[in-house]
Amino acid sequence: MEENFRQLRIETSDGVSVVTLCRPDSLNALNGELLEELGVAVSHLEADSATGVVVITGEGERAFAAGADIRELADLTPAEALLYARRGQALLDRIESLGKPVVAAIQGFCLGGGCELALACHLRVAGRGARFGQPEVKLGLIPGFGGTQRLTRILGRGAALELLLTGDTIDAERARELGLVNLVADDAEVLSAARALADRILKNAPQALRFCLEAAVVGGDASLKAGLALEASLFGLCFGTEDAREGTGAFLEKRKPRFSGK
Repeated sequence: MEENFRQLRIETSDGVSVVTLCRPDSLNALNGELLEELGVAVSHLEADSATGVVVITGEGERAFAAGADIRELADLTPAEALLYARRGQALLDRIESLGKPVVAAIQGFCLGGGCELALACHLRVAGRGARFGQPEVKLGLIPGFGGTQRLTRILGRGAALELLLTGDTIDAERARELGLVNLVADDAEVLSAARALADRILKNAPQALRFCLEAAVVGGDASLKAGLALEASLFGLCFGTEDAREGTGAFLEKRKPRFSGK
């Protein structure tokens, strides 16, 4: 893409765009500039027809993202901190609502704001050496980018509160047991495993993927009755797409479908 990023890079091939956070000397901590660039990247990826799945990862083996940049937080006033949290939440909401599957490929530390970024992704692949946690209470703070909400929705209240109230970190296997991580791979194979997962997703109809995400993300925050109504509406919309006609036709004709995304 044309943007000249300083804190991240985007590489797109075969329908997969890999977004790499590039602050390895700071364990890819989420400073203001990186968050701003990530917002620009999200806008690009949303509009990019060559991108079917997004993978977010961190540069280096030490961290996916070790949290927010504490040096930027230390002197915030209460009003400034409120705005900071709202901006971060808005960005992660955009990632969760991108309309394309987003996979986090995680090595090393995935803590605080970094864990919240991973939680906003739809799927998470972790290396065996990855470490997860929301340690904000150890600093006299609480998560501000959605950690109290997404962690509770993904893990359930009991497991989420254990992590939130102790500030403890957990390893990748424990994260998988709790449902925080979908797949665990060798550290050196994390990005390859995430791309393999993306390739499996890309075999399916783009419109159906978008509708599935909308039903699960938007409907999941609504009542069961409202969620079911949304699902039914989106199910109906599927039948107006070329992909649905191609998919059902290919099944009946015993051939592989050729989806167009229309």
